[in-house]
Amino acid sequence: MSLTRASGCKINLLLNILGKRDDGFHELETVLQPVPLCDELDFSIASEGIHLTCDNPALPCDDSNLVVKAARSFFAAADLSPRATIHLRKRIPLEAGLGGGSSNAAATLLALNELFEQPLTPDQLQSLAAKLGSDVPFFLQENPALAIGRGEKVRPLAPFAVLRGLTLLLLHPGFGISTGWAYKTLAEFPEALNGRPGRAGELVAAMTTGAPDWESGLYNSLEAPAFRKYPILPIYLEAFRAAGATGAMMSGSGSTVFAFFPVRSRAEQCVEDFRPRFGSAFWHAVVDL
Repeated sequence: MSLTRASGCKINLLLNILGKRDDGFHELETVLQPVPLCDELDFSIASEGIHLTCDNPALPCDDSNLVVKAARSFFAAADLSPRATIHLRKRIPLEAGLGGGSSNAAATLLALNELFEQPLTPDQLQSLAAKLGSDVPFFLQENPALAIGRGEKVRPLAPFAVLRGLTLLLLHPGFGISTGWAYKTLAEFPEALNGRPGRAGELVAAMTTGAPDWESGLYNSLEAPAFRKYPILPIYLEAFRAAGATGAMMSGSGSTVFAFFPVRSRAEQCVEDFRPRFGSAFWHAVVDL
């Protein structure tokens, strides 16, 4: 028996850091929006062991990969001998702030649980996901969500009507940003490190009610260290706005930046205008919401 599963990504409409915790993590509140741009994973039962391959040679397929970690955690929790062959077709860029690795891990938990006849309950899968990484629990479901804690406490939300009909432009500049570096460097920006609580709830309320200025609530604490080291990123955002975009910002720890356009043609024209100004080394995607 084998399964193929899509593994989507996300953008952070808000990432508000509320300070450093005693356990070394950061307390935060974030609003996550799923994006229908996917990797694909093939799963089959092996005779023994966990075997991961990937069509992107830049991605390690050893025990450091979240897919392998997720598989090992599943088999241990289910008290089963590890027996899985997994192939990952990677479409989401690495170190992009889009949660691709976390999504792959969540897809692995769900697929293996199905492949081995549901030995784990949804609560057990949720617990495993939280241990694997802060974004992994979000990808066990398909809706937007508000997350708190270190990001592992997820409250699913109804789809935001204000985004319906908009086009999302994602642009990865050709270099990645380490999440660990971004959080470590945040200590040099006290205001961003110790954000004002409640921003996430305010944004959700504005987007739910259709407030005309909902875009003003978009915020990302991690832009502070990222923009200082990579000043090209805010220049990209200004170019988005000049092309008629709204809600331009960086996702997660970066380096992907994004913006919403009222029509697809404007987003596509923005990409074409980028090439003579910035070159063609960037990755991009245009997605209708």
